[in-house]
Amino acid sequence: MQGNVLVMVMIYTSCQAACPRLVADMRNIESKVKGKVSADIRYILVSIDPETDTPARLKSFSKENLMNGDQWLFLRGTEENTREFANVLAVKYKKISPMDFSHSNIISVFNQQGELVHQQEGLGVDNKEIIEAIIELAK
Repeated sequence: MQGNVLVMVMIYTSCQAACPRLVADMRNIESKVKGKVSADIRYILVSIDPETDTPARLKSFSKENLMNGDQWLFLRGTEENTREFANVLAVKYKKISPMDFSHSNIISVFNQQGELVHQQEGLGVDNKEIIEAIIELAK
């Protein structure tokens, strides 16, 4: 994926609270950026619940949310790798019940060299700043 601008968020598919909003934000960002840049942009959703979010579950989630184009990528890793990656992104999460997590709401942007260059924290925030950052990187 080196050479691509990456827009990344950590979610879990059974989330009923914050994750649907993060998914909506990612779709909104993608729709606002589409057609304004020439470089490839990849939108990556990383599961914080690899036990529940099997490859089949992630695939059906991508279809349910109309995120099954080539620009979308859903990833899951081991619990250890996921925790390590979350630490790199400053995303904190904790299982609070068998089907529920408390977690940070952060969308991260990486440049073509794989360097973290921008983060947006919060739900329902104005996506203007992150959209401008992506467009600037992907010119």
